[in-house]
Amino acid sequence: MNKYPIHKPEAEWKEQLTDEQYRVLRQKGTERPFTGKYNMHFDKGTYTCMACNTPLFESKTKFDSGCGWPSFDESIEGAIEYVRDTSHGMIRTEILCTNCGSHLGHVFNDGPTAKGQRYCVNSVSIDFKNK
Repeated sequence: MNKYPIHKPEAEWKEQLTDEQYRVLRQKGTERPFTGKYNMHFDKGTYTCMACNTPLFESKTKFDSGCGWPSFDESIEGAIEYVRDTSHGMIRTEILCTNCGSHLGHVFNDGPTAKGQRYCVNSVSIDFKNK
């Protein structure tokens, strides 16, 4: 049984998403740094999950971390699931959409803002809705 409110067979996700979106969102991939369309995007609005449209981050929490991926210092309450990730010889915290379980990126405790968080998110895993 799947614990997420939105559950689809992988074949349906493959039909819905582009190959790159599927690789990142469903197979826990990572886009190359400095290539995503939302890395240097600073319009006012809400960033949502590309797979299910769940609101994840408000634009006021976005900042330029210089890491090559969109960075936020806070998520919308209840939108993110945190999972210990020990892949690639590191200990990190993976972030997933709580509505569909899609991989978004990772969160680190090295953010430069007062919150101290840096949600490092793949552009292909999010969409943007203007305010």
